[in-house]
Amino acid sequence: MNKIKNNGKNRIKTMKSPNYNYIFNLNNGNFLRWGKTKEDNPEYSEFGPEILDIEISSVCSNNCSFCYKSNTDKGDNMSFETFEKMFDKFPKNLTQIAFGIGDICANQDLWKIMDYCRINDVIPNITINGKLMNKEYYDNLKNVCGAVAVSLYDYDVCYDAVKELTDRGMKQINIHCLLSEETFDKCMQVLSNSRTDVRLKKLNAIVFLFLKPKGDRNSFHKLSSMNKFKELVDYAFKHNISIGFDSCSASNFLKSIKGHEKFKEIEEMIEPCESFGLFSGYINVKGRYFPCSFSEGEGEWKNGLDMVNCKDFMKDIWYSPLINKYRHLSLKCKDNQGCRKCLLFDLEIKQ
Repeated sequence: MNKIKNNGKNRIKTMKSPNYNYIFNLNNGNFLRWGKTKEDNPEYSEFGPEILDIEISSVCSNNCSFCYKSNTDKGDNMSFETFEKMFDKFPKNLTQIAFGIGDICANQDLWKIMDYCRINDVIPNITINGKLMNKEYYDNLKNVCGAVAVSLYDYDVCYDAVKELTDRGMKQINIHCLLSEETFDKCMQVLSNSRTDVRLKKLNAIVFLFLKPKGDRNSFHKLSSMNKFKELVDYAFKHNISIGFDSCSASNFLKSIKGHEKFKEIEEMIEPCESFGLFSGYINVKGRYFPCSFSEGEGEWKNGLDMVNCKDFMKDIWYSPLINKYRHLSLKCKDNQGCRKCLLFDLEIKQ
């Protein structure tokens, strides 16, 4: 059973069932999930994804050499009509949508799409590149988004965007950094800058995204040394810098903190891969559903599932034969730490 209730100044969204439960605070983003008891963690959501990543534009003028989607300024946009048609099929337990967009001004329906989420008690979040921003865009993000991530390409562009957002009182503002061999020094520099650059004074966290070996234009390489990974984590811990990692990094992160005095405490906060029919999913700009954005075009996921024209999301998507197959594989595929492994790419740092 899904409910929305007002609790003082907060709006609370709850899901209650015998094996799967959650409490989600729509005001601050706090989320708690449990199973039969408060000590149990369900293996997957029986009622559809908790969060969706949706690409509403593939238009981006950055032309980055590491872009796994090879986006250009000649991309596509998802219309509000297409989004609305899909949204109305989503299960009611959906809590958040993380929107993917290149240039902030590319999709003219962006704000209409986000407003539609809000009025239907789903929190819109977004990742921006920090370019082409203006006062109106910053004000709109402040008024509608729960969280905003600014991808790091240029230091000043990124840091200026962070300051504009935090100056408007937003609390959940993160920097997204690609973690790879080629960008390791840049990642370390951002950690150092966060201690001294006043523009980052109110930054929530620096989130590192582990490079996946994907994309025709991607010329970067996976981080090859666990010593480097540990150096980054140790520096953040030593200087009390708030950091995060994508779920693709879970296994490597756990290795890096092995022996840490708070290992057990930290381990409980780490969630490995939550896609492949477990807790999340991805929809591309054309309305095709995939387990995650990196599965798009890979193997059996070459074309994905038709989200726009499906009749019943739970039957046609969440419990489709393909999702069922990969859900089963994901729950079985674990490393020697018991951490779910990626079904598509070898992301383990060997050294």
